[in-house]
Amino acid sequence: CRIYAPVGNHETLLAYLVRRLLENGANTSFVNRIADKTLKVEDLIQSPIYDIRNAAKLEGSVGLKHPSIPLPLDMYGTLRKNSKGYDLANDTPLAALDSTAQELRNRIWQSHPLLANADSLEQGHSVAITNPAQNDEIVGYVQEADLKHVEIALTAAEQTQSEWSNTPKDQRAQYLKHAADLMESRIQELMVLLCRESGKTYANAIAEVREAVDFLRYYATQVENLPANTVIQPLGTVLCISPWNFPLAIFSGQIAAALVSGNCVIAKPAEQTPLIAAQAVQILWEAGIPHGAVQLLPGRGETVGAQLSQDSRINGIMFTGSTEVAKILQKTVAKRLSENGQSIPLIAETGGQNAMIVDSSALTEQVVLDVVSSAFDSAGQRCSALRILCVQEDSAATVIKMLKGAMQQLIVGNPAILKTDIGPVIDDEAKQTIDQHIQKMKSKGYPVHQLMFGATSQTELDKGTFVVPTAIELPNLDDLQREVFGPVLHIITYKYGELEQLISRINAKGYGLTMGLHTRIDETIQTVIQHAEVGNLYINRNIVGAVVGVQPFGGEGLSGTGPKAGGPLYMYRLMQHCSNKVLATPFAVKNEQTIFEGFNREVYQSLQNWAKQHLPQANREIEPFGVGKFYELQGPTGESNQYIILPRHRVLSIADTEQDQLHQLLAIFAVGSQAAVMPNSPLLAKHKQTLPKDVLDAITTIKNITTDDFDAVLHHGNREEIFSLQQEIASRSG
Repeated sequence: CRIYAPVGNHETLLAYLVRRLLENGANTSFVNRIADKTLKVEDLIQSPIYDIRNAAKLEGSVGLKHPSIPLPLDMYGTLRKNSKGYDLANDTPLAALDSTAQELRNRIWQSHPLLANADSLEQGHSVAITNPAQNDEIVGYVQEADLKHVEIALTAAEQTQSEWSNTPKDQRAQYLKHAADLMESRIQELMVLLCRESGKTYANAIAEVREAVDFLRYYATQVENLPANTVIQPLGTVLCISPWNFPLAIFSGQIAAALVSGNCVIAKPAEQTPLIAAQAVQILWEAGIPHGAVQLLPGRGETVGAQLSQDSRINGIMFTGSTEVAKILQKTVAKRLSENGQSIPLIAETGGQNAMIVDSSALTEQVVLDVVSSAFDSAGQRCSALRILCVQEDSAATVIKMLKGAMQQLIVGNPAILKTDIGPVIDDEAKQTIDQHIQKMKSKGYPVHQLMFGATSQTELDKGTFVVPTAIELPNLDDLQREVFGPVLHIITYKYGELEQLISRINAKGYGLTMGLHTRIDETIQTVIQHAEVGNLYINRNIVGAVVGVQPFGGEGLSGTGPKAGGPLYMYRLMQHCSNKVLATPFAVKNEQTIFEGFNREVYQSLQNWAKQHLPQANREIEPFGVGKFYELQGPTGESNQYIILPRHRVLSIADTEQDQLHQLLAIFAVGSQAAVMPNSPLLAKHKQTLPKDVLDAITTIKNITTDDFDAVLHHGNREEIFSLQQEIASRSG
C-alpha cells in the first residue's frame, strides 16, 4: 500500500494530485480498476508479485530474463554493445577508483608527436600542462610539434594510405572495436587523467569515456553493416582538429569515422589537453592500427594547425571548436581543390546560443532540474549547454525563485572530490572572458545572480580557474551577440501568444545547435518542431549529453556544417565514393514513422512531367533517401528519439547546360527544397515560357553569390569555375 502525503502550499496541491492520478491511472492500475464494478475484490488486491510469477510460469521462464527486456549492455540489439558505466554510488568500484587515483596522484604524463617513424623525433622544448582546479599542480608535459614534424607526418600518411585503404573494411572495424574494449578496460586511469587535465568531475569523465567507446563501436558497426562487396574510395589524409571540452570523446569520434572509411589521420588536439589525446592514440596503435594510419601532432593552432590545413596533401578536415576558427578553415580549403577537381570536405561542429522554452504548463521542479544540468554541468563548457532560458511570464517568478534556490545547492570546487558538482573552466583566458561578460551585464543594470553552496572557501576557488554559477535576467536577446562558453545562464520572459515570434528571434541569432522545450501541451510541441531551426530538439528533458547513435549531434547555420556526429550520414562524408551506400533507410533505426508535415514532392513531379515532353533525353527518376520521414532510433525505455532528414531551404543551381541544370533542379525538388539560379540560367533562358507555374514559383533568381539568400550549391562545370565559386562562398558572412 502506498500513502501519498503531499507537503507544500495549497496552490501546488491540485497540480500534484492530477500528475499522480495521470501517472498511476493506467488501465492496469489500482486507481483505474477500483471503479470497475465487475472486478472481484480478491482480483483487485492481488499482489503484483504473484501476477508476475504466474506469467513467468505460463511463459516457461521463471527466474530468467524477460526476452523483451534487454540488459543494458544489449540496449542497441544485435548491432553493437552498449558502453559500460561506472557506479559511483557503489563502494567497491569507488574503492577501486580511489586506489587508482592515489596511484596516479603524482604521475607526470607525457605527450609528444606520435609519428610512424619514431626515430625521427628529436627531444624538443616541453610545455607544462597544469590542473585547472589547482594551477600549481603540473599534470604533465607536452613537446609541441614543429613544421618538421608536420612534414614527417604527412609523408608517412601518404606512404601508408594504400596499405590502410586496402585493408578490408571489416578488419578496420575490428581494430576500432578492439580499441573500444581497451579504452573501456582502462576507464579508471582515463577518468583520473580527464579530471586532472581538463577539470572534469568523475561523473562527467565516465560519460566522456563511454562516449568515446560508443563512437568507436558505432562507426565500426556501420561499416560492417555495408554489403561484403562494397568498394570504398576514401578521401586520403584527413586532418582532425578536436576541442578541449571533450578531449577524448570528440577526438576519438573524429578519428574513428575517418579511419573506418579508409583514410589516414593526422590528429591535432587542443593545446590545453594533449595528454589524454596521446593516451587515445597509443590505445589505437595497441589495437593494431598502423602507426602511419593515425599520427598525433600536438601544438598550437596558429602554427601546426595552420600549416596542416594549408597543405595540399590534406584531403579533408574535421573540426570542432569556435565559429571564428571554422570560418578561417573554410577560407583556407577554398584556396585549393582535390586531385579529382572536387572541393575539400570540411566538417565543422561549432557552438550555439542554445535556448530552452518553458511555458506555464511545465512542471517547475522538472524544469529547474533540467535547467541546472543543462546550464551548469561541466561548468557550462559544452557546445550544447543552455545559454538562454525563455520562461512564459505567468510562471517566471516561480521558476526563477526555485532556480536560484537550486543554484545555492551547487558545490563548486576540485572535481577530484566526489561531492563536487561543478569544476573549473579550462584556463585563465576562458575565466577572464566569462568574468568580463558578467561585469558588462552588471554595468548595464541587469539583475545578476551568482550563487553556489557556501561550503567552498574563496581561498580554495582562487587556486584554480573557477566561475560561480551565474544567472542573468535580460529584457530581450539584443545583448547576446556571441556565445558565452561557461556557467552563465541568461533569462528572458515572453507573453502567452508570442511563441512563434520568440522562436523567430532565437532563429535570427543565426545559430542552430540545440533547443529545449518544457510543456504539457501537444500543440506547443508541434509549433516548436515546425519552426525551430536547430539540429537537436529536446522535449521535457535536459539538452545536454547526446548519446552516439541515439541522439546524433550537430547543428545548422553558425553552429556547423553537418552531417551529425554519431549519425548515419557522417561516415559517408569521409569517402570519395562508396559503391553500396546504405541510405534508403538510415543506419541503426528502430522503425520508420510518419512523413514530416509540410514535406511534399509536387514541384518535383511537375518538373518531371514537363521534362518527359520537352527534354526526354535528360529526364530521370530521383528517389531521395529517407528525406522528410521520422525514424525512431534505438534507445532506452521511457524516451522517444526521432531522427529526421530535412531539406535545405534554398539550393543554388549552377550549370553550363540545360540538361545538367535539369538534373540539379530535379534533385533539389525531390528532397523538398526551393531552388535558386543565376541570371544566365541555361534552362530558364531556353524554356521559361513552357515551364509549369509551380516550378517557376519555386525558383528564385539571385544576382550576388556573396550576399543573396541560399543554403547550399550544386555545381556542374570545370575546375576554374568551381575554384572561383568556392572562394566566393567562403567570403559570405555566417
